[in-house]
Amino acid sequence: MKKLVHEFELTPAQEAEGRKCAAELGITLTTARILYARGMDTAEKMRSFLHPSRKHFLSPFLMKGMKEAVALLRQAKEEEWRVALFGDYDADGIGALAVLSRALRVFGIEPYLYVPERSEGYGMSIAALDKIFDEFMPDLIVTVDCGISNAEEVAYAQEQGAYVIVTDHHELPDRLPDCITINPKFDDDYPYDNLCGAGVAFKLATALLGEEAEQFVDFAALSTVADSVPLLGENRDIVAEGLRRIEKHPRPAFSALLGKTGETTAQTLAFSVAPRINAAGRMGDAHAALDLFTTENPEAIAALAEKLNLYNAERQRACDELYAQAVAQVRREGAFDPVVMLAADNWNAGFVGIVAARIAEEFSRPALLFVRRGDMLRGSARSVEGVNIFEALKSCSEYIEEFGGHSQAAGVNVRADRFDDLKRALGEYIVRHYTRDDLAAKLYVVGEGENHMRVAHELAMLEPFGIGNRRPLFTMEIGEADAGPVKPLSPHVSLHAGGLDLMYFSGAKDLKFLRSDLRKTIVYEYNLSTFRGREYLKGFVRAVLPAGGRGAAPEIFENTLLALRGVPVQADAATAELDAFLAERRAACPYGLCAVCYDVASLADFPSLAGLPADVFRLSGGNCENVVLIAPDPGCDLSGYRDVVFLETPPALAVKTGKAQVRVNGDLSGKHALRELSCVREEMLAVFQAMRTQAARVTGETYAAAAKSCDGLGFSLEQFAFALAVFEELGLVSLKGGRLNIVRGKKTELSASPLYCAVEKLKEE
Repeated sequence: MKKLVHEFELTPAQEAEGRKCAAELGITLTTARILYARGMDTAEKMRSFLHPSRKHFLSPFLMKGMKEAVALLRQAKEEEWRVALFGDYDADGIGALAVLSRALRVFGIEPYLYVPERSEGYGMSIAALDKIFDEFMPDLIVTVDCGISNAEEVAYAQEQGAYVIVTDHHELPDRLPDCITINPKFDDDYPYDNLCGAGVAFKLATALLGEEAEQFVDFAALSTVADSVPLLGENRDIVAEGLRRIEKHPRPAFSALLGKTGETTAQTLAFSVAPRINAAGRMGDAHAALDLFTTENPEAIAALAEKLNLYNAERQRACDELYAQAVAQVRREGAFDPVVMLAADNWNAGFVGIVAARIAEEFSRPALLFVRRGDMLRGSARSVEGVNIFEALKSCSEYIEEFGGHSQAAGVNVRADRFDDLKRALGEYIVRHYTRDDLAAKLYVVGEGENHMRVAHELAMLEPFGIGNRRPLFTMEIGEADAGPVKPLSPHVSLHAGGLDLMYFSGAKDLKFLRSDLRKTIVYEYNLSTFRGREYLKGFVRAVLPAGGRGAAPEIFENTLLALRGVPVQADAATAELDAFLAERRAACPYGLCAVCYDVASLADFPSLAGLPADVFRLSGGNCENVVLIAPDPGCDLSGYRDVVFLETPPALAVKTGKAQVRVNGDLSGKHALRELSCVREEMLAVFQAMRTQAARVTGETYAAAAKSCDGLGFSLEQFAFALAVFEELGLVSLKGGRLNIVRGKKTELSASPLYCAVEKLKEE
């Protein structure tokens, strides 16, 4: 279950400053508070943030090594040196090569370009350098988006007679290359350290060409959003300027990849263009992406774009297959450690990074996936926000052959016989340096929405959104919602609440909860769109979470009733014993424990569960975190858990528990509501007669919904739902199509209903 976290809390003094800024800029306090919390603590800073521009670009000469690099490149031009550019095979590396190669041509140098294929490994290698020297014999090698961790390879290139300039943005290793090196991570006069590789290449291009280099800002913008660096500071200005250039003067390569006209946003680049560039490298043909970004031939551009589209489709299919295999392996082994590490012989090394990112998000902890190559395992690591995987790997370097990257992603090579040692060491490091809250899946919210249309317009000025500048999320607390599918059988749901129309994509799974009387928190973002000249505002629902105050509800009763169709279960523990067991399990591990109850009042008897997330009807996440589950839907799958504890004796075991250890409390009962039902034939018949005469009033696809739709036709909602379930079992009625249908002419006995007999037996106990 995702945890709601308020993105910020301002002091009274900060609130006052935010209010002053809002008044000066003519914006809402909501927008001013968001900006203030994100570091824009003056009206001038807010104004600059709201209007990103090339005017805010920093001088490249503030960077350590920049003057020396420019001087060496001037010498190379004057003396007609042979210059080679060495890049990387991902969207950042390809974008960096596109920027610097084009800039050098304008400068007066025709460079030789080298991009390794993924099979050659990340960064510079002796083998790759040998190829370059065999084919080109460079006097100068300039790296982009790599090289900072290649001190040995740089020395080798120098031994062959070449000068080297390293331009990179990755974390600084203990040993640096002995050459001119440009990296925003250095402690120098450059005030911004989050540029991507293409961003650094763009600064070098600017140092060489001045404002003329701004024609290449579109490549830098693409790489910036592709490489998941923070979209704050200069990155924000680069992306904003790049998007303007793409909108006004789109390159044929961008047009071919976008495939349509219309507004281009940071999300468009991140989810439409960047994956296609990355797909080429992942499919072992990085040169196809490089050629697309360096050619001006229209026919070649069209053919290359189509090739990248095909690569991307194949990449999606292969990643889905690998993901399914990886998740199956996690489920078999159990997701109970603070890090997920998997290895296989048949995985494609080009896809493990993508899948590791999906696994990290789903299981809310760092994930490392490896491919076996003989005695070596080559892999990719991806982390969750707040956990620096680079530092974690660095602390375990004794078990690693090679690694490099940054806080959220890294490439890792490890000997197969050190795999278990690395997994253990990483787990121990994470436990020592991070809290359980650091690993919790979180939704950051800014508070309740207000003045919806005005705020939505102001938030559009905060674009581009991304790392460091997340799209603001808002909350509203509601009870029963009038929610329904957007059309029959659609998985998407629409509802209206708080004066706002809301769309919940793939929200059908939460319809029961939405329609219940239980209090719930809706988490949403604003979305503005225009159709046929008219502007529309909707809220896009990101999550629906229990809001507390859980009491009796027809839906809880319905799941309690339907649990009777499960397997009989015997109690094996008492309340005090189970409370101690739960406390021990929670203290030992944040994963693997699911406590189930059908009577919310039972929670008061288990102080060990205080503060534990609670889900209603179904699990909202699949990461096996410790959780309380209230009134689970029949068939709910808990088989990924190590321990399933029923806080009271359930009607029956109606959930899937797999290999989990199941404990059942014998002191408390989850059957109270069932024992209060009447099984008297005359009373059941009275309900049936009411159904026959007032069938048109009964609508809904579940027993609870049908009972609420007609207020039980004068009977209690629980008695009505019970009778309806029994009569449907007997074939006397149906709720097909969401309406009550009476089956005429059929005769039967109540004793023919297993549900009726189960309740009758309960009442006799």
